[in-house]
Order: sequence, then structure tokens, then C-alpha cells
Amino acid sequence: MSGFSEHYTNLKKELDLKKSAILIVDMMNDFCKPGGKMVLDDGYVVIEPIKRLVEEGRKHGIPIVWICQKYRKDKYDKVTEKREGTCYEGTWGGEQIEDLPILPEDYVVNKRRYSGFFQTDLDLTLRDMGCEKVIVGGVVTNICVRGTVADAFQLDYEVFVPKDCVRATSDREQESQLWDFETHFATVTTVDELVAAMAALKPEDACRIH
Repeated sequence: MSGFSEHYTNLKKELDLKKSAILIVDMMNDFCKPGGKMVLDDGYVVIEPIKRLVEEGRKHGIPIVWICQKYRKDKYDKVTEKREGTCYEGTWGGEQIEDLPILPEDYVVNKRRYSGFFQTDLDLTLRDMGCEKVIVGGVVTNICVRGTVADAFQLDYEVFVPKDCVRATSDREQESQLWDFETHFATVTTVDELVAAMAALKPEDACRIH
């Protein structure tokens, strides 16, 4: 290691999930299902780990927040200057995949930029519940997950990224981004480790859900 890497402190802490929420980013048909406009070839590999994470989280009273890219149909959006528009409202591509159903007690935050925090009410929603930590999964690691993780860190949340619940646009980008997360923004972990940590939670450890 050299340069920036040699200054990585690697201060490991106990995996404490008190006052946490689970944020799942962009599990939309356009990104995750055959026929979508911009399908991540192996994005399907995160579906089962995310499903397990969400189901275990619900059992332990951890709020689930689905962060969904959602553009206005037939309307200009600045993001489309760089990328083809996806996930338009009112279209199949703009719907969450059926494998990961949104339940009435869950939260949904629609976004028009890469970060789930940018000019949405996500931060307000989390603070209203008393959440101090976030577990972030979804696609893609090096774009929308990255933007969300970085903003969560900069807003003083403690961030956990289960590496089996995120997928990037290539193996190279996955490895690179996970390294950046671990050395700058988050604790990189696994679903197994998070589920084990959830077992230690008590009812009073959960965020307030009204």
C-alpha cells in the first residue's frame, strides 16, 4: 500500500446495530430484470441476500427504506444528459421488482439523482425515527449506492455495507468501490454478520416507527 492507503487506520468496532435502518437502493425492473432498459448483467445475485437482510431486519424491528430512482415520464431530467433515462414513473421499468415487495410499514423515497439523500426527505425521515446508523444495499455499487453511502457518512450516520447485497458494473469497480467504502465511508460486512448482530438487539434498540 502507498499514498492514501497507508493512512488507513482500520479501527474495527463491535458490530452494533442499535438505532439502525436498512436502505435498499434501486432494485427496479429497468436495472434488475430481463427487458429492462439498463440491466445489470449479474445484478440478480443480490436479490436473495437482500431479501434475507430485509426479512431479518423486519423481525428485529429495523425500518426498511426503499430508495427508488423515478423520473417523470416524457420530461427532461439533467441525468439524461449523461445516461439514457430509466425508471420512468408509470412504466414497468420504473416499478420495484416483485421479488422484493414493499410492505405497508416500509418507507419509500423516490430520487432523481444518484444519491438517495440529495434533495429528498430521506435524512428527515431517518432523524424523525431516531436512526443513527444505516445498512445500505442495492445497485449499483459504484454509482447510486456510492452516492448514498457517501452522503450518509457526510451526514454523520454510521454506515454498514454488506458486500453480498451490492453489485457494481464490473468486478473491477466492485472491488475498488468496496475498498473505498471500507477505507473512507463505511464498515464493509456481510449479511451473515449483520444477521448475527441483529440477534443481540432488544425492542428498545429499534428506531421509533409511528
